[in-house]
Amino acid sequence: MHSHRFLVTGGQKLEGQVRVSGSKNAALPIIAASLLTDETVTLTNVPDIADIATIEHILHFLGVKTEFDGKKMVINAQAVANLEIEHELVSKLRASILFLGPLLARNKEVRLAFPGGCVIGKRPIDAHLFALKELGAEVVEDHDIIHLRTDKLIGSKFTMSEASVTATENAIMTAVLAEGESVIRLAASEPHVQDLCNFLNSMGAKIDGIGTHKLKIKGVKKLHGTEYRITSDYLEAGTLVIATAITGGTVDILDINPNHLDIFWQKLREVGVIFELGEDMVRVLPSKHLKAIRLQTAVFPSFPTDLQAPFTALLTQAEGTSFIFETLFDGRLNYLYELEKMGLKPKILNPYQAEVTGPTELMGANIASCDIRAGAGVLLAALAAEGQTEISNIYYIDRGYEELDKKLNSIGAKIERVK
Repeated sequence: MHSHRFLVTGGQKLEGQVRVSGSKNAALPIIAASLLTDETVTLTNVPDIADIATIEHILHFLGVKTEFDGKKMVINAQAVANLEIEHELVSKLRASILFLGPLLARNKEVRLAFPGGCVIGKRPIDAHLFALKELGAEVVEDHDIIHLRTDKLIGSKFTMSEASVTATENAIMTAVLAEGESVIRLAASEPHVQDLCNFLNSMGAKIDGIGTHKLKIKGVKKLHGTEYRITSDYLEAGTLVIATAITGGTVDILDINPNHLDIFWQKLREVGVIFELGEDMVRVLPSKHLKAIRLQTAVFPSFPTDLQAPFTALLTQAEGTSFIFETLFDGRLNYLYELEKMGLKPKILNPYQAEVTGPTELMGANIASCDIRAGAGVLLAALAAEGQTEISNIYYIDRGYEELDKKLNSIGAKIERVK
């Protein structure tokens, strides 16, 4: 798969309707949380992407039974083994860190190599260790792996050291089986964190304050099996909205939760994109005139870092100079060097800030995808460019989006997948 590339013929207006898949960022922690019960868990609306295959591979290594038909996953973790999860297994997936909480709660011990995955900055695991120590974990000194053990998990009141999504998820998964009550302040509140909480409650957990930055969790003795539908992917929804806007098309995007994207809708209006919101869909219409804005990422409910690259692709077509400020990850603006090959003249002020002046006539070029979301960003730019663009490293795009090329082609894009 690594050798695959996209050939994109730009200038096609998108028309029609398209459905959004289940959320990768919700599915991964929910699959990890299925280890918290010895009963069967059935998940629906699971996206069929590379990261799901990787996490399933880790489950099998741990002796967990799974069945997956591309939409529905059945998981039974009755016989979860206490094994060290080796580097080879976790190197492809940063989200492997999500096994810390569930395995600690189930086996009273967890040993995990340092996870890899994307190239956007080295992610420290301090926030995870801090939260789990508060709940009764002891860190065993080991330089090569993360090694935690506990005699008993005990509820605790604490403030997260940062509003990290995966660290919050680990804290929640650990606290649901801890003895007594936990209060977690400065908890991340992204839609996928909310989905994890709702899933755990469907298994018998007692979590209050879902969607806020303060969670109250009453520990329970045992969680039971459940059937649960993964929430739709708001990041894919936003990407499809921008794809429509950047090509001047008219598309109905179905199966979305509009409340997950409040700040995104606000920014689109500011730019001048015309759209109509329904209960679980959005219709994007051709826009007359796009204007430059200031775009700053921050933790939810502010503008999501994962939509920054796609949105900046749109800003290349807006009149005036837009200011982009990425506050969460270093390395997140590297895709601008790829857009430069297409004729954009970005001003990269530092690793976190850039200016983009438009409207720019983008031209097809040979470019690469630098990470999952940058991949979506350059793909959207290719849709708006004149001529043919060749995109390499599309492995990243496949990791984060279910058949994005096929979805876009179904509404009029011309994207060919070649070896």
